[in-house]
Amino acid sequence: MMASNGPMILCDNLVKIYKVQDLEVVALQGLDLMVDRGEFMAIVGPSGSGKSSLMNILGGLDRPSAGRAIVDGQDLLKLSTFALTRYRRQKVGFVWQQPSRNLVPYLSVEENVELPMIVAGMPYKERKSWTREMLEAVGLWERRHHNLQQLSGGEQQRTAIAVALANKPVLLLADEPTGEVDTTTAQTIMDTLRYLNQQYGLTIVMVTHDQRVSNQVDRVVTIRDGRTSSERVRRLRTVEEGAAQEDMTPSEHERQVAPIEEAFHEYVVLDYAGRLQIPREFLDALGISDRAQVELTEQGILIKPAAGLLDTTAQAARVSQVAEMWGPQRGSKDWRLRLGDASRGLRGLLRRR
Repeated sequence: MMASNGPMILCDNLVKIYKVQDLEVVALQGLDLMVDRGEFMAIVGPSGSGKSSLMNILGGLDRPSAGRAIVDGQDLLKLSTFALTRYRRQKVGFVWQQPSRNLVPYLSVEENVELPMIVAGMPYKERKSWTREMLEAVGLWERRHHNLQQLSGGEQQRTAIAVALANKPVLLLADEPTGEVDTTTAQTIMDTLRYLNQQYGLTIVMVTHDQRVSNQVDRVVTIRDGRTSSERVRRLRTVEEGAAQEDMTPSEHERQVAPIEEAFHEYVVLDYAGRLQIPREFLDALGISDRAQVELTEQGILIKPAAGLLDTTAQAARVSQVAEMWGPQRGSKDWRLRLGDASRGLRGLLRRR
């Protein structure tokens, strides 16, 4: 399933604006994101942060308003309508929270998986071979003749995964794939996705709110207010690495710790202009509102409250006072007219002198 070199996904200063009647809603505000080939990553964030907008753009269901969204070497902003349709059919597979969005209820498991290949014109032998391979990969080959009503929720979701991979895409987008199943079934789905990721080098981008699920992917990217805010990377440490760090032999270390340890490293993401999205709880704890001081130290960059400024309450009162003093006046349309009047009056005084 893998293709050329370079990252699978590159989003550069990505912007998406929706127009609702006379209002414009900015869903993505210069989002930057890079996803390597074969990476299994998750996207998290509060409602309205831009996760769904990003997934729709990556899936070719929507076009960005500005910036770049390049998937497998194709700039989605520049594709024609026909090329975008071909991209959806050939490059990307979808798995939704509701399996029914991928499945036809009156077809069997095998027929559901074959259907996209029939539409794409795949030869009979290749179609049958790939159908079997996919159903074996998701653990459903023995239930290939069952109707959907005879399957559990987890089995339906695994069937939907096989359907999403029917046309051999290079990218799988999963929107809350474990959102409607219990914990045990959710783990089975995650194990299936991990197997496909490792076996076929499949790049997987998943949106989730489940902390247990997000802990099992390679990287977690948090989106806030339409921008990438932070990322958390999962790293595995083997017995030999742990022994070397603790100055033990591998056999001594193995008796004391598990063969593989997980470590999570969280980073704040810099955008193309060098801006940071610092977590709100950090800013609140330090009392930082609209300005801060930045210093370069031996340990790194130090961010602290700006010294010599009024507190936020005093600032608000001062802004209110200035706004009232310079507010609308009778006979003036805006502040530019008032400034012009003041300039003319000053010139008159100077001429009199």
